[in-house]
Amino acid sequence: MANVLILSICLVLVLSRVESCFTPNFLDVHVPQTIPAGYEIAKVKAADCDTDSTQFISKDPSFMVKPDGAIVALTSLDMAPAGRTFSVLAQGNSGPGSEMEVHLIYSSLLSRKQTDQRVLKRTKRRWSPPPFNIIENFVGPYPKEIEKIVSDTEAKYNVYYTLSGPGVNLHPVGLFSLNRETGMLTVHRAIDREEFPKFTLLAQVFDKETNKETDQPLDVKIEIDDVNDNAPQFSSPLLFNVLEQSSVGTVVGVVNATDRDKEGTLHSKIRYSLLTGLDLFTINPATGVISTATNALDRELKDKHFVTVQLKDMDGAINGLVTTGTATITLGDINDNPPTFTKSSFAASVKENDKDVLILRIPVEDKDLINTPNWKSKFLITKGNENGNFRIDTDPKTNEGLLYVVKPLDYEKTKTLNLEVMARNEADLTGTKEPWKSVPVTVSVTDVDEGPEFTAPTVRFNVKENTANGTLIGTYTALDPETKSSNGIKYYKTTDPAGWISVDKNSGELRVANTIDRESPYAPNGTYNVIMRAVDSTSKTGTGTVIIQVEDVNDNMPEIPTSELVVCEKDGVLGSLVVVAQDKDQPPFSSPFTFSLPKDYDGKWSVTRFNDTSATLKQTKELPTGVYNVPIDVRDLQGFGKIQTAKVRLCQCSNGVCPAKQTSKSLGPLALLAMLLPLALLLLLCLLLIFFCATKGEKLELEDAGDSGGILLKSNTEGKGEEVDTSLIALPALMQTEKGTGTLNSAWPGIKSTSTMGAYGMQESGTYKSGVDMHEVFSSQYDNQYGTQQYGVQFGGQQSSMGLDSRYLAEDSDFVQNWQTNGRYLQQKLGYFVKEYDGRYSDDIIHSYGFEGRGSVAGSVGCCSDYADQDNLDFLNTLGPKFKCLADVISKR
Repeated sequence: MANVLILSICLVLVLSRVESCFTPNFLDVHVPQTIPAGYEIAKVKAADCDTDSTQFISKDPSFMVKPDGAIVALTSLDMAPAGRTFSVLAQGNSGPGSEMEVHLIYSSLLSRKQTDQRVLKRTKRRWSPPPFNIIENFVGPYPKEIEKIVSDTEAKYNVYYTLSGPGVNLHPVGLFSLNRETGMLTVHRAIDREEFPKFTLLAQVFDKETNKETDQPLDVKIEIDDVNDNAPQFSSPLLFNVLEQSSVGTVVGVVNATDRDKEGTLHSKIRYSLLTGLDLFTINPATGVISTATNALDRELKDKHFVTVQLKDMDGAINGLVTTGTATITLGDINDNPPTFTKSSFAASVKENDKDVLILRIPVEDKDLINTPNWKSKFLITKGNENGNFRIDTDPKTNEGLLYVVKPLDYEKTKTLNLEVMARNEADLTGTKEPWKSVPVTVSVTDVDEGPEFTAPTVRFNVKENTANGTLIGTYTALDPETKSSNGIKYYKTTDPAGWISVDKNSGELRVANTIDRESPYAPNGTYNVIMRAVDSTSKTGTGTVIIQVEDVNDNMPEIPTSELVVCEKDGVLGSLVVVAQDKDQPPFSSPFTFSLPKDYDGKWSVTRFNDTSATLKQTKELPTGVYNVPIDVRDLQGFGKIQTAKVRLCQCSNGVCPAKQTSKSLGPLALLAMLLPLALLLLLCLLLIFFCATKGEKLELEDAGDSGGILLKSNTEGKGEEVDTSLIALPALMQTEKGTGTLNSAWPGIKSTSTMGAYGMQESGTYKSGVDMHEVFSSQYDNQYGTQQYGVQFGGQQSSMGLDSRYLAEDSDFVQNWQTNGRYLQQKLGYFVKEYDGRYSDDIIHSYGFEGRGSVAGSVGCCSDYADQDNLDFLNTLGPKFKCLADVISKR
């Protein structure tokens, strides 16, 4: 009862204190006819109130009360003529609160003061009323007069008014109008401020008589006063994420919202609040930031939370407009749950000698988010795998542990193995104090019938090389794993590359079968391997390796190179070179070597030690170039060696190297063919020439053209030839002539031997009968230069030979002179044929065209008329091989 009495007294005190906030409980305020938005009407005096816990609320949505008690109009209001009454509520943290009535009384005096102030503000000769205010979405009635627009020129002129701009003749057309006569501005329908926040119109005044403007145009501004007719709206999705077990105050996200009402007023000032989920989350009422209110969020219990968010304008006032929405908060996963095994222990079995075999699947469970590092498991064998017989992997699909045997197990040695397997995650544990879990695994090894096993996988024996055949090296035996006995086991070689070892198949004794050589390629680094095979009575086998380490003996002497050594000869300097010896044995049976010359050597060379394996061989005297065989006695550390010959070449070097010796090289088939091909072609050409020259044609009768100009002189005339200046011709001496034959002295230029001449004769028909063979006369001087090719010529269709009768040579010196002159001419021309103009044959080459007589002023009319002195017969001396063939044909004729 005492507690109830105390509580009642406290409540009475609180209520009495709230009731005493307003003294008196009503307030009369005189206001003008039009109250603009933001106009402070009065200020409530909060006497004896706790201002920190008391909130003032206006019951009229057109007014609000600030925390300091100031009553402010939210919209523009028209008070004439009745005024307005509303209540202001004082609400504390507890109790019913108290009210004060506010009476707004229209005062014409205040209106006149406003009008006078507005008139006083007008500038000189300007009609500029203050901006007009219209409340948005005013319910009417319409049309509603706003105010008159009057120009000062109305006192002097009979005027009319016009209005233009948005809302009049522009979109939205017909919203405003202006009385032409009185200048009254009228609005015709409701206006939405969010669509048209203000209007600027152009008013003009004109003289009715002249239609001229009597005053400057006036901008009429109409502002649309905002009312709280738009509730706040969410501007982004309400989807948020936060990690589970986040600490208190962790930011979850920000609620974004907007309000279409006028910015900067209470109509658009939003207050945020949560209607649900207050035990888990909080929201900042001014910024909309959602934060955690607890650190016990658990994704494994509930991964999504849905909370209701409220938006309220008027800064949360009781008359504010409200919008609500549902925010989805998804909890992110952390690794706060270790994987757990589905059973307390596991067992598996495996056959001995098996390897790379899956023997067990170990399932686990994990509450964390599937297929993430917090869920994926890793398994470790923490005990029992000291010998590395097992491997454990993770099945990526099922998250199970996969236990494998990777090294064979031996039943005879180990029948059971006890393992311990731990399960971890890829990510470390956070937000929990639980450790990683482990489970025991028992592996049983089952027995199988096995083949024999050697006493050791490998055995090593040391054997000296060159050990006598049949020498016992050692014994290598095997046992049956089950019986531990060698009875009934046979031994064989699987590999013995050089055949050095023999095996007793019953006892396993190893003996030398062939000469063992440490330097053999089968024993790299002196090691030789033999693979053994043991076979029991059931034909099961086992293998082992015998390693024979071959010990070195001094069975190789040092040797010097057998190839030729080069010493470069230098003037005034005795040459030297380094001779390097090699020994296949290893120390101490090889280097250091000793080098010396035989005592009875001739002393042309000396040898001195250079290092352990080489010596310097040097001349002791000047020696001619050539090859020298120098005997050198080379011995190893044990004195084992002999005298060997070093072949030394002493020469004049070019760039440090002796000139290359001439060597014979055999020709390949293609080279021989290339050499024989020109010979074959030459032989074929000769055969063609012989065939061509030997073929006789029909005789051709020569016609006398009556001229003496040309290459060849006609020989079927009794008279003299053309006159030739004899001073230019050296006559040959005729030796002797006989009847039918004769000799011509070789005093003629180019004639090396005498020529036989036959009787010469002639007929009127121009056909040659017989004569002296002058082939030697024309061609002997060209035989050496051009060879002996012959060219045939046909006269009258028959091949003829041209000869000279001996009596013409003896009796008619003019004939000889003409003949020699023509020979020189032919010699000159044929020289051009054979040399630079051979490819052009006779085209445009020193032709003689219709000689017009000796001493002719015109000279030759040929294309080569500029060639000097072409009318002489010197061409006969330069006829060349083509004419020689013609001469040969004539001579044979």
